[in-house]
Amino acid sequence: MATRSALINVMVRAAEKAARGLVRDFGEVEHLQVSRKGPADFVSAADLKAERTLREELQKARPEFGFLMEESGESKGSDAEARWIVDPLDGTTNFLHGLPHWAISIGAERNGEIVAGVIYAPIGDQLFWAEKGAGAFVNHTRLRVSERRRLEDCVIATGIPFKGRGDHATFL
Repeated sequence: MATRSALINVMVRAAEKAARGLVRDFGEVEHLQVSRKGPADFVSAADLKAERTLREELQKARPEFGFLMEESGESKGSDAEARWIVDPLDGTTNFLHGLPHWAISIGAERNGEIVAGVIYAPIGDQLFWAEKGAGAFVNHTRLRVSERRRLEDCVIATGIPFKGRGDHATFL
């Protein structure tokens, strides 16, 4: 069984707390009126609420860290070399459409380098985590790189830009 560091545990606790509200909100998505204003506003409110929870929990544990938050932007901490990087609702389009493939993403950066990360997908209760020098895990199982050498033997997934975002032709 994998042993998580104190830093990873802080991130996991914050993600689990924010997840409770997001899961509750996710259950309400199907009841929303399908219009541009209604669901989009609802998801924005869910995003902001989760971001507030994450900020509070992470700041409580590491008050000296700065933040780079998807919704509220950057704020400096007393330790100029350390910050949290947070996406409170990674997969908003899926969330909005009632698809269970969304997560909370948290990274810890020190001296410009990502040193730890947590991605928590609460609907499937999947916790992906990694720390520099300690490996990568899903829940308590170590992740390993495949032995496959030929591209045609591999499964590859990506997010392709849509609705005028990004360079769609390049991705195709």
